[in-house]
Amino acid sequence: MNTRRDVPAAPARQQGSAVEAFLAEARAIGRPGAGARGRLVFALDATLSRQPTWDIACDLQAAMFDAVGEGGLAVQLVYYRGVGEARASGWVERAQQLKRLMTRIDCRGGRTQIGRVLEHAESAGQRAPVAALVFIGDAMEENPDLLADAAARLALRGTRAFLFQEGADKAAARTFSEIARLTRGAHLPFDEGSAAGLADLLGSIAAFAGGGFAALEARGTPGARRLLADLGP
Repeated sequence: MNTRRDVPAAPARQQGSAVEAFLAEARAIGRPGAGARGRLVFALDATLSRQPTWDIACDLQAAMFDAVGEGGLAVQLVYYRGVGEARASGWVERAQQLKRLMTRIDCRGGRTQIGRVLEHAESAGQRAPVAALVFIGDAMEENPDLLADAAARLALRGTRAFLFQEGADKAAARTFSEIARLTRGAHLPFDEGSAAGLADLLGSIAAFAGGGFAALEARGTPGARRLLADLGP
């Protein structure tokens, strides 16, 4: 039904890219995800440190589908774990399909591969618009300049990145905030004590992926109002 496949490794790129120029160009792009069905990449750090909250993420994803209704959202699951393992599912349109995929995954030790996630989301956007990338993780062990460069290229596709951070790792916080800034997305907390608020935020992101700012305004929940304030016009 949904065949998993490897996410291509991010190619080496020379540094010194004009990130701000990329960002300026990205701001000229119209509303992301225009079309009958919104598309959203749901990416997860599945390294061993994430095991305690994996079940929470499995349960919360249903909120994304609830926000836009049956058939209104297509989601692709992307995850990395272990030594160089990164995979992507097919596109699914029902919460139970995505949950079944997620429950088959066990967390394994390894280093972060956020660059591969960003490169994959950009590649997916070349085939059809991807309105949003949702990423849940707790660490960042890569070159932040390379990730910023990848985020700027993702912004050119009109994809906004919403990064949910578990814990308080300072390096992760700095880089997640920069990725959010470059893509005009948001950097948000993730912890088991705020499940209801997280569900609302994920649902609001899905509403944005399906219908843009008008859908957020119509949703009218605290999470939607927070995103409206964070994203801005």
